[in-house]
Amino acid sequence: MARPRTPLLSRERIVAAALRLIDDEGLDALSTRRLATELSVSGPSLYNHFATKDDLLDAVVDSVIGEVDLSMFKAAGTPWPEALRDWARSYRAALAAHPNIVPVLAQGPGRRPNALRLADAVFGHLVESGWPRGQATRIGALMRYFVTGSALASFAAGFPADAEVYDAADYPHLGEAHRLAGHRGAVDEGAFETGLEALLDGLALRYARLAERS
Repeated sequence: MARPRTPLLSRERIVAAALRLIDDEGLDALSTRRLATELSVSGPSLYNHFATKDDLLDAVVDSVIGEVDLSMFKAAGTPWPEALRDWARSYRAALAAHPNIVPVLAQGPGRRPNALRLADAVFGHLVESGWPRGQATRIGALMRYFVTGSALASFAAGFPADAEVYDAADYPHLGEAHRLAGHRGAVDEGAFETGLEALLDGLALRYARLAERS
């Protein structure tokens, strides 16, 4: 039996092509017609796998969440600050690799299996570590807000590289701001690490107070 000229269509192949398109050109580039062209198939054939564009976007987002390492929550005896630190770094790395999908991802887990597994792992580890369920829920939300927020935009890239913009009479403390864009990676990574450690330090103080009351 002769092989088909193009690989058989599957959910995985559609999701991978959609993610490549979003990575390369942004969310607005994704359409049924464009995706069908990329896959060398007819548009209607996509609907055999995804009923709507929103269903497809959910699957794309979930594939990105699937890149996040959750192994730290499965390792017995891992202290909760260490687990949250390693998870947050992995989470941010996944979002940094696919920044154009972050606005959709920020809407919440919905019915996405990988996103629900992530939420379950974080919540479960915190509760097992002694955090009350209500606070564990809030900490999970806090960490997600922090990680997704850090991935939405670059602080450093928001400053023009033109030194003439920063007139000393108007902005006496921004004389070196034009250099920020050239150090975008270091500035943004440093800001993330500073915020992450500040969050964990604050949570550690709260955890200690809980222990004192019990």
